[in-house]
Amino acid sequence: MLRKLALGVLSTLLLISEGFGQNSSSTYSALGIGEFNYGGQVQNQGMGGLGISFGTGWSANAVNPALSTRNTIFNFQASLNYKRIAVANETENSLVDGGGLSYLALSLPLKPGKFAAGMGLGQISSINYRLKVDSPVNNSELRANNNLEGDGGISEAYVNFGYLLAKNLSIGVHGSYLFGSSIRSNQLLIFDKSDVEVGRASEYYERISVSDVALKLGAHYFFKTSEKTNLHLGAIYQTFGDVNGTAFAKLAPIGQASSPKTDGDLIANNERGTIYLPSRYGFGLTYEKINKFVIGLEGQYQDFSEYRNFFGEPLSLQAAQKVGLGFQIVPDFTDFDKLLNRSTYRMGLEYMRTPYFINETTINDIGINFGASIPVNSLSLMNMAMKVGRRGTANNGLIREAYVNFTLGFSLNDNSWFYKQVFE
Repeated sequence: MLRKLALGVLSTLLLISEGFGQNSSSTYSALGIGEFNYGGQVQNQGMGGLGISFGTGWSANAVNPALSTRNTIFNFQASLNYKRIAVANETENSLVDGGGLSYLALSLPLKPGKFAAGMGLGQISSINYRLKVDSPVNNSELRANNNLEGDGGISEAYVNFGYLLAKNLSIGVHGSYLFGSSIRSNQLLIFDKSDVEVGRASEYYERISVSDVALKLGAHYFFKTSEKTNLHLGAIYQTFGDVNGTAFAKLAPIGQASSPKTDGDLIANNERGTIYLPSRYGFGLTYEKINKFVIGLEGQYQDFSEYRNFFGEPLSLQAAQKVGLGFQIVPDFTDFDKLLNRSTYRMGLEYMRTPYFINETTINDIGINFGASIPVNSLSLMNMAMKVGRRGTANNGLIREAYVNFTLGFSLNDNSWFYKQVFE
């Protein structure tokens, strides 16, 4: 019965992969490949993004594939997210929001405690912005009005494997099929000092589609510091390199740039090329008191100064650095009379130096996280996470974002996967 369920889940993953996506409302997703995902799954998001050095048997782990060996029961996990942002500069402010499917994940303990596999859908990067920029035209009394829009991103369909190589030492591999499209447009209108439109309005339209593979390696080791405590170490390395894709780009009158058959200047007509994405590194250290509490510190690094867009152009980006401090506690996991005592509660702090460097200013992101996993039966869980944070600054002509990100998901678990079936 459960094997049929797994096959059904796999079929669903393959069917919906073409339409999978997660919306980001950040205005900074206008730069580079957009907003890169470092958050992980709901249980990771609730505790500062921790997932490199610690995982549990109750949730799939797509952050460090080596930790999939801790899954000794069948697990299917999914979540939705919603993000609301207060955007402000020196003179104006507004509210924007967005949301969608965050991820799907499946964990299969092929040999519990020794060898495990997983599969799922996730988001590598996301783009979703609407910007209006007014600026003077050099050496004239004219004013330019740019309406910029962007949507899309890069998604992944993945399989991963974890293997217990030696006592307390696990290794893992995570293979991704990258897919997705990003669409950007810039509509330009010119006005004179009397606000009368001058000349003919134009639009630049660009569509980049990617299709390639990527690889992530992981390792995990833990020390027994006492009978009931462990010290966990974890590391990941994810390589992307030149990601293959196609590009369509055109400059034309507004409303005609998205079609190759209309008038205008065709810059690229489904031309093949690559986007260079830098490798990502991550390390973590976690202290655990078994079935009671966990506290950990993790960091990730990705040098976006190496990034090259589809046309081989570097951008003014820098290395992204993320640090997360997380904590989780279970009041009493043996208390079957009180649901809230058996629940898991999480909190964390995150600091990130984003890859965006604008007007000689580094765009930093700092937030506080909260989360919980509440049992809905003997094994399955309802998962929640919330992050409240601030990104950027309203000084130097830039944008400050104060945001709330809420994620709601579930984990369906079953421990009968390897029970021998007696009755058909």
